[in-house]
Order: sequence, then C-alpha cells, then structure tokens
Amino acid sequence: MVRLPDRSGTRSHRRPGGPRARRATDRAHAAHGRRTTRAPRSAPTRRSGHPGEPEPGRISALRSALTGRSIARQVFVLQVVIVLLLVVAAVVALYLQVRHDSTQEARNRSVAVAQAFANAPGTREALSSPDPTKILQPRAEAARKATGVDFIVVMNTDGIRYTHPKPNRIGKKFVGTIAPALAGGTVVEEINGTIGRLVQAVVPIKDPDGKVVGLVSAGITTATVGGTADRQLPLVLFAAAGGLALATGGTALVSRRLLRQTHGLGPHEMTRMYEHHDAVLHAVREGVLIVSGEGRLLLANDEAHRLLDLPADAEGRHALDLGLAPDTAELLASGRVATDEVHLVKDRLLAVNQRPTDVQGGPPGSVATLRDSTELRALSGRAETARERLNMLYDAGVGIGTSLDVARTAEELAELAVPRFADFATVDLFDAVLGGGQPEGVTSLRRTASSGVREDAPLYKVGRQIKFVDSSPQARSLHSGQAVLERDLGAAPGWHAQDLERTAQVVDYGIHSLITVPLRTGSLVLGVVSFWRCEKPEPFDADELALAEELVARAAVSIDNARRYTREHSMAVALQRSLLPRRLPEQSALDIAYRYLPAQAGVGGDWFDVLPLSGARVALVVGDVVGHGLHAAATMGRLRTAVHNFSALDLPPDELLALLDELVGRIDQDETADGGSAPVTGATCLYAIYDPVSRKCTIARAGHPPPALIRPDGEVEFPDVPVGPPLGLGGLPFETADLVLEEGSRLVLYTDGLVEDRERDIDEGLALLRGALERAGESPEDTCRVVLESQLPARPSDDVALIVARTRALDADRIADWQVRNDPAAVGEVRASVSRRLTGWGLDELTFTTELILSELVTNAIRYGADPIHVRVLFDRTLICEVFDSSSTSPHLRYAAMTDEGGRGLFLVAQLADRWGTRYTPEGKVIWAEQPLP
Repeated sequence: MVRLPDRSGTRSHRRPGGPRARRATDRAHAAHGRRTTRAPRSAPTRRSGHPGEPEPGRISALRSALTGRSIARQVFVLQVVIVLLLVVAAVVALYLQVRHDSTQEARNRSVAVAQAFANAPGTREALSSPDPTKILQPRAEAARKATGVDFIVVMNTDGIRYTHPKPNRIGKKFVGTIAPALAGGTVVEEINGTIGRLVQAVVPIKDPDGKVVGLVSAGITTATVGGTADRQLPLVLFAAAGGLALATGGTALVSRRLLRQTHGLGPHEMTRMYEHHDAVLHAVREGVLIVSGEGRLLLANDEAHRLLDLPADAEGRHALDLGLAPDTAELLASGRVATDEVHLVKDRLLAVNQRPTDVQGGPPGSVATLRDSTELRALSGRAETARERLNMLYDAGVGIGTSLDVARTAEELAELAVPRFADFATVDLFDAVLGGGQPEGVTSLRRTASSGVREDAPLYKVGRQIKFVDSSPQARSLHSGQAVLERDLGAAPGWHAQDLERTAQVVDYGIHSLITVPLRTGSLVLGVVSFWRCEKPEPFDADELALAEELVARAAVSIDNARRYTREHSMAVALQRSLLPRRLPEQSALDIAYRYLPAQAGVGGDWFDVLPLSGARVALVVGDVVGHGLHAAATMGRLRTAVHNFSALDLPPDELLALLDELVGRIDQDETADGGSAPVTGATCLYAIYDPVSRKCTIARAGHPPPALIRPDGEVEFPDVPVGPPLGLGGLPFETADLVLEEGSRLVLYTDGLVEDRERDIDEGLALLRGALERAGESPEDTCRVVLESQLPARPSDDVALIVARTRALDADRIADWQVRNDPAAVGEVRASVSRRLTGWGLDELTFTTELILSELVTNAIRYGADPIHVRVLFDRTLICEVFDSSSTSPHLRYAAMTDEGGRGLFLVAQLADRWGTRYTPEGKVIWAEQPLP
C-alpha cells in the first residue's frame, strides 16, 4: 500500500467524485502543467552542452538537494552517521576481542608450559635430590626463554620455591592458590603481580602412584600477548576512513539518482500528484498489484490487501515471501501473461489478470489485477471433495491387501483412512478370523489395527479383547450388517454404556463423532471398523457415511482373501510340521539344535532329520523339494520316509543318495503317466554320518548347498564336498567326502532359503553366513539364534531349515576291542575278556547275556566268515557288541526245526538283544547287537 508523507494512516473509501477529488485533480493538472512548461527551457540547455560535461541545471539541483531540507540530504546524513557508528563499534569490538583473546592465550600458554615442565623427564626425580634448585633452575630458565612465559616456578608441596627468574626469591613462599593443585587438579588465576597483570597456572607433579610430590607454576603477563590490538588499530582506522569515504561517495550518487527520479518536483508538488494517484488507486473495487522484474512487490492497493490478506509491510518483499498460496505467488513472481486465471486464496476464489509493464519501454515488471469470484467456490469445493473421495477409493483398491496377512491388511485400512477421512480409525476382528476361520456365534472381538493423528487417544489398544454391549454402535452394526452414524458421542447413551469411564475420557479428549461399519463379505461378518472424528468440529454426515461403507466394502474383500489364505497356509503348515520330526531321538554322538521356519508365501518342501545308527553313529539329513504348497509338503514327507527306510539298511551316504535318486525318478514317472502335477525334479539332499569312535564324518550331497564347519577355535570353513546332481535326474554317481572332526566342532547344515533369495546370490549369502558363524557363541542354540537374526529376512520367501550339531567323542575307556583267532577255542577267551571288562564298567548284570551274544556271533564268524575277525564292545547309551569279519556273507534269522542241530544262534541273539543287524564295510561286514543298560 502506498504511504505518502504528511498523511495519516487512515483513508477515505469514497469514490473521487466530490470537491476533494476535484481539487486533487486540479492540483495534479497544475503540477503536470508546470512540469511540461519547464521542459522546453531545459531542452536547449541539454542540446547545447558537450558530451561528458555535467549540465548546469543538474549541478545546481544536486547542490540544492544536498543543502536544503530534502530527502537526499537526510539520506546522506543518515548513511554517514551509520558508517561512523559501525566504525566505532568495530574498534570497540576489536579491542574487547583482543583483550579476551590475550587473556585466553595467556591461560592456555601458562597451563601448557606448566604441564609440559611438570611432566618433563627428570623433573620429578630432581625434587628428591639433595639440591633441587641446582638441577631445576637452569632447566626452568631455559624453558621460560624458549616458551616466552615470564616465569616458571617449581615448588614443593608447602609452596617453597625451588626456581624463579629472580634468584633472590628462591626459597620463599609462592604467592598464589595451590590447594586445588595439591589435590591433583590444575589452578589458573589472574592476579596483579609485581610485573603487572598476569595469568599464572599451577599444576601438580605426581609420582607413579598418583601422589602429589611437587608443584609447577608458569605465568605470563597479558601485556606480553596483548600487543595485537595496537598493531591492528591503525589498520582498522585506515579501513574505516576508506569506508567512510566510499559511503559518502555512494550516498552522493544515490542522492543524485533520487533527484533525477523525482524529475525535479518539489515536495508539495509530489504530494499533490500522489494524492490524486492515491485517491484513484485505492477507490477502485479491484485489487491492483505492481511487481518489479525481480519479483518484489512495489505497490498494492487496499482491495489487493483485503483480497490477499497481505501483511502491512508487504511492499518491497519478494512475492514468494508474502505467505501466498504457491501457485499465486509463482504467478506474481514470474511476471508471465495471465488472463482470468482462477486461484484459491484463503477462502476466496480470485480471477487474476497479469500483463508486463515493459511493453513500450517501461520499467521491467508486471501489473496484476484481482477480482473476487467466490461465488464459484461452492461448485469448486464440491468437485474437489468428489475428486478426493475418488482418489481415496482408488488408493484403497491399490493400497489395501498388498500382503496376504490379516493383521497387516487391517493396518493398511486404518492407515489409509487417517487423516484423509477420519482422525482415528480402529479395526476389530473376531479371533477366529485372525486364525483363518469363520466366526461362530457371539464371540468377542480383538482390536487388530489402530491409527490416529496422535498416539495418546484413550481408545482400546491393539491386541485388546473387546466384547461390545448390545446398545453400542459397533454391536448394532454387527447385528444389523449396516453402518451406524453417531453424530454426537457426548449425547449417545448406548455408546456410553460400553465403558462409562473410558467413554468419558474419549469425549473429554475431543472425539465427538463416530461411524461404525461392519466388515462383511456376503453373509459373513468378519468384524467392525470404527472411524472417529476429533480435529474437525463438524460431525460426520450422510455422504461420509456412504463413503465409509464403500471404503470398508473394498477392504473387506482383501481381509477375507487374507483370511482364506491364512486358513490354507495354516493347513499346509500343519501338514508339513506333522511330516517333520516332533522331537530329536536320543543319542550321545552329537549335541544338536535346529530351526525350521516356513515361508510367508506358502509352505515348501524343506526337511531335516536326525537318525541314530548302529555303533553309536548318527546320520544327519537335510533336504529341499523345489516349490511350495501341499504337493511340495507331501513329496517331502515321502522322501523323508524313504530316507528313514534306507538308513535302516546302514548304507553309506553315496549309496543312500543313489537309491533316493532312483525313487524320485520313479515318482516323476508316475506323476507324468497319471497326468498329475509337475515332477519333483529339483529336490536336493545332503546326508552325513558321524562316528563318535573314530570322529569321522562321511558326507554326500545331491545338488544341495555345502555344509559349514566351525572348528573348536572358532575358524569357519566350507569343506569341499563333491556335489552331485539334484535327485531325480539319474545317470551320475554320487561321491563322498570324509572329514575327521575334533571334539567340539560344529557342523552346520541348512537349506538354500537361508543363503539365497531374489535380492542376493548364493555367494553373497555364504559370505554373510560365514560372518554370522564367526560371531556365534559355542553352543548350537546360540549358533542357530545368531544365524537366523543376521541372515533371515523379515518375510522369507522360501522355507529355511537349519541344524547345528556339535560333535562329541566316545571316551577311550568306554571302548573295548580284541582280535580273535580263527579257532573255536578263542570263543572262551573272548567271553573271559568281556566279563572282566563289564565288571570294570559296573555292568555285571549284563555279563551272562553279553557272553551268550558274543559266543554266538563269534562262533558264526569263525565258522562262516573269514579272517581277520575282530570284536568291539562300546559302552554308550546302550551296550553295543560288534563282530567284524572279512566275509560279505549276510546272516539271516530263521526258525530251526526240532530235528535241526543248529540255526538257533541268531534267534537267541534277537531274543536277548534290544536291536541287532548287519552293516557292510569295504573290508567285509559287521554283525552288531545292542542291549539296554540296567
């Protein structure tokens, strides 16, 4: 808004049609007439002058402006005064800063010199010498001259000086505070000494035990370090004088330009002209804005102030800094041509027209006019509301149901509604829905999701089980299947009956309106959604009730899909877990921990197993069937059963995988012949056998990731185990690798879901696994925990099976073995040796049966086997008897006839032993029998 001198801030809003306006018009015409009459007189003068010479008229006008009571003179004087004040302030600030810097420099230097001398080699030892002054005085003087301080004083704990620049003061009491230094601290103080104002520091000298044995003080006068101001002051004064001269010249130039821009008009003439201009400008009922080429507001009339709600100091500020809407501010700052552009400013719709001012050689900038078009606002508001609702429904279609998780889908619904539709939104579902089932009868609900503009709302928290009373809006929605609108919660007795204390807190909090909508798909009601309003004073209306119903209807489909998926997923997981081992079998060779985590996208075919074998050995197996779903889980169960059966034959790992490969091939053929699902090709397996007696682990793998081995010292490696093709391909043999493991080693078996996914390849996954195993503790349980915490994503896309086995070794005193001569008389020797060993083990109760078992087995080996014959007895969780021979003839159990002389030996062994069997080795076979311990 234009403010003219010698005028009050008030302005008449009457149109300029009265006498006052006519007088202003006459004065303006008179001013223009005088200006036009002066022009011819000055024109010849300007034409007669030479180029580059100052015009006499301008020189006299400038002299008059600078000597009279003109604006130019006032500006000149003001700027000169400001420069003088700045120069004085700079000099004072420099002096104060230099004093502060001098004192601080003195403090820092005195402390540094004192500490350096106190900690110098030989200082502490000199204090305990017969004559400390003789040693320390030369050193102190040398250090004082080198560092530039005024004195370095070494004293004892009583303050008696050992050194001083003036030798006559040695042996006298130190002047200053030393108590904090005697306590181990550092003292810095400013005092007025004989040499002037100084800063001195006192630091302790400590022996190796931390006891203070002496003190060192260093001091420096502030005058020594304070000469900077004297040296800088002339430079500052010279710079100030130069600045004053430049400011004076600049002010003169500004005054000359001001005189030229006023066209030589006097103050009274300018006042009359601007009164006329002001009367016309502010009387029109259309906003007028003039903006410079740089985007700064030069002029705004009263109507523009009213329409745009401009601040009082708007003139001179940039258009982008006026607090306008971004589109309006951008238009004014850009200066582009605009015709009847509609802009929403506050609560008004303004039609804006803008044209540049430099079309015919005028100054750069633009002029804009504003018309109030608020009558269009209602129509525009309804269109905007409809657009927002359509956008929200579209976002609900693409943003709700991104995962097949019931709780997450409910959270997406609540997050979408806040704050676009409601201030708070809560979703309550039946417990059966969360588990994938259907609600039956009247059951309580559980708060599944909650979202709000603030976190401290007194609504029920997530996870709270809620039973709504029949009069509550939520219960009415559940029973009727229709949405319920409560415009005023403070006057809703049915809602208050739910919880008198909590509902009162909700009303006091400011929540005043509620919409409840049942989550319904067909005839099935899954829960209820509540929308709460707090920030807006208006209650929900009928249009918003319809929008809430549409929004919840779309979300209900996604929640029902997630519920159905949860049900199917739970069934598949239940099937898969029923096919996995419920608990690990008892054995002593390995300390085992395991984890199995099904994928979020559906169960897969990963499995693991621990199988006790003969001779205290244990087999570990980990496998993976490619794919997800019930078919993969069922196939996994078939393969696990097959591994159980094959392991009962005591086969080596490579032979077992060969049989398993053949089985998978037959399964594929059957599936293809029946037109069933896809073949199982792609199943992988790793099979390992650990012997605690020899500490040897034999491993074979079919397309499976390699095992990891953690040595007892923590070193992690991936043993080189030959990899065979996945199961079902056939045609290629499998190879084994033999590892001798130290006791306490940890063997880590896993499936590819742990080390490989869509975002990383297996090499990166193995590197991460190595790092996790290096950080893991010694126990298998801790190893499993660390690996899963560091490796497993939040929502794994594949099953993960992990098993960690720490090896144990069977003590040598629990192993007994003998070589047996190929002579029937050697049987008695074996019985005697076994009897003595069982007595040593405290197993006298098993002596008779063990002698009988070994007699039969050794006799059969001597009669039907071949040399060499070897007997081994193991004292483990059971008593194991093993007879080795080099024959491959397999014994078999049969019932002997009454007339047969033999054939009853193995029958007796089977009756006396808990288990017995035969396994083959590269050198022959082993017949073994196990007896339970008493």
